[in-house]
Amino acid sequence: MNQPMISLESLFAPIDEEALQKAATSGGCSSSSCGSSAKPEDMAEDVWDKIKDHPCYSEEAHHYFARMHVAVAPACNIQCNYCNRKYDCANESRPGVVSEKLTPDQAMRKVVTVANEVPQLSVLGIAGPGDACYDWRKTKATFEQISKEIPDIKLCISTNGLALPDHVDELATMNVDHVTITINMVDPEIGAKIYPWIYYNKRRYEGIEAAKILHERQMLGLEMLTARGILTKINSVMIPGVNDEHLLEVNKWVKERGAFLHNVMPLISDPAHGTHYGLTGQRGPTPMELKALQDKLEGGAKLMRHCRQCRADAVGLLGEDRGQEFTLDQLPETVTYDASRREAYREIVAKERGDHVEAKKAAVAEVKDVATDAKLLVAVATKGGGRVNEHFGHAKEFQVYEVGPKGIGFVGHRKVEAQYCEGGWGEDATLDTVIQALVGVDVVLCAKIGDCPKDMLTAAGIRATDDYGFEYIETAIGSLYAAEFGLETSAAVA
Repeated sequence: MNQPMISLESLFAPIDEEALQKAATSGGCSSSSCGSSAKPEDMAEDVWDKIKDHPCYSEEAHHYFARMHVAVAPACNIQCNYCNRKYDCANESRPGVVSEKLTPDQAMRKVVTVANEVPQLSVLGIAGPGDACYDWRKTKATFEQISKEIPDIKLCISTNGLALPDHVDELATMNVDHVTITINMVDPEIGAKIYPWIYYNKRRYEGIEAAKILHERQMLGLEMLTARGILTKINSVMIPGVNDEHLLEVNKWVKERGAFLHNVMPLISDPAHGTHYGLTGQRGPTPMELKALQDKLEGGAKLMRHCRQCRADAVGLLGEDRGQEFTLDQLPETVTYDASRREAYREIVAKERGDHVEAKKAAVAEVKDVATDAKLLVAVATKGGGRVNEHFGHAKEFQVYEVGPKGIGFVGHRKVEAQYCEGGWGEDATLDTVIQALVGVDVVLCAKIGDCPKDMLTAAGIRATDDYGFEYIETAIGSLYAAEFGLETSAAVA
C-alpha cells in the first residue's frame, strides 16, 4: 500500500481536513499495518495489538491517540479521603469530576458525535464518576450499544476493585481488553487511613475491617483478569506520610499478580475541593518527590509516567480536555457514525510512527556515544505528534524527559495552571507560576519563546531554547545533549 506523503504536524492544530481526505482516498489503513512499525522488539504481537493505539497503556501512543470517558456510572461503594464527587469546575482535571451525568443512550449519542469529530479517538472508558463495576447495569448497557456501532473502538473501565470479581467473566465476554484498578495499599492498617468505609454485600464496613475486605477483593480481581488475558493498569495515589514508602510493596504485589502497568499519581488535595485530605491539610507530593518514588520503583512492575489524572468525562488527547465542546445541549438529536476520518487519521499516523521510532533510535544512539555520566532534565512544550511544536507562552503543560548515559526516557509532566501568553501578552506574575512548575528542570525546549521569558527562566537557573522547534522530541533532546557534552566525546577519542 502506498503511504500518503502528508505531514502529521498539520493534524494537531487543528485537524487538516485536506490531509485526512487524501489519506481516506489512498486505500485506508489495514489493522495489520497501522502503527506496526513502532512495535517494541521485546513485546508479543498480541499484546502490541491491544496497546498500540491506547494512549494510557502506551507512552508512545499517547502522542497520537485520544481517549474519551463517559460519565454513566455515578454510584460508588467506597469512600476515599481524597475524593469529593460533588465538586465540579470545567477547568479542573481530576478523577471523579464531571459536568454532566449521562444515560447509556445519551452516552451513545455523545460517543458517535465525538468519533465523527475527533479522528484521534481510539479508546472509550468508563471511569465513574462513581465505580464502573458497582454501577454495572449502566456500564454494561453503554458498552453493548457502542461496541455494536463502533466495533473498532477499545473499551476500558476504571474501578476501585471491590465489585470487580463479580464481573470479570462478563468483561471477558464483552472483549474489554483493559481494566484499571486503583490500589493504594496492601496493608489494611494503611488502608484504614485512606478509606473511611466501604459498602459490600449490602452492609457498611469501616476501619481495618473495611480495608481488609477491599484488599482481598482487589487482589482477587487482579488475579482473575490476568488469568483471562485482560491487561490491567494499577493506579496508586501517592500520599506523603501515609502510603508513599508503602507503594514499593504495592508495586511488588501487583507485579506478582500480573499487572501490566503501575501508575503512581500525586495526591490532589486542594481545600477548595472539599475532600477530607484537602480540609485536614494533607499535602500532595512535589513533582521531584513523585519522580524520586517512581525512580525507586524501576525494576518492578512497568511504570506509567504519562498519566494526566483525567476527569470522568474527559475528551481528547492526554493533556487536553475538549469535553466542553460536546455537552448534551450541543449534540445533534440524531447522528450516524462515519468511520472515514478515523481511518484516514490512522493511515497518516502509521507512517509517522515508524519515522518517529527510527528517529528515536538514532537519538538514543547519539546520546550513548557521548562520553559522560551527566544527566539533564528537559521539559518540552508540545501539542502532540511527538514533536517540539508548542509556543512557550501557550503551553498548558510541559512533558519532562531525562537524558543521560542510559538514553532518553519520559519521566512525567508538569501542568501549568495559567499560560504565560494570554491574548498575545506575557504576564510576569504568571511566568512566576510557570517557573515554579519547572523546578528541577535544566532546559526547556519549545517552538518559540521571547527574550523576556527566556531571560527570567535563565535567572531562575533554567535554560530555554527554540533552536529545535518542530523536531521530534527525542531528536531535539539528543542534539541538545550532544551539543552540551559532545566535546568530551572528542577528547576521549583523541
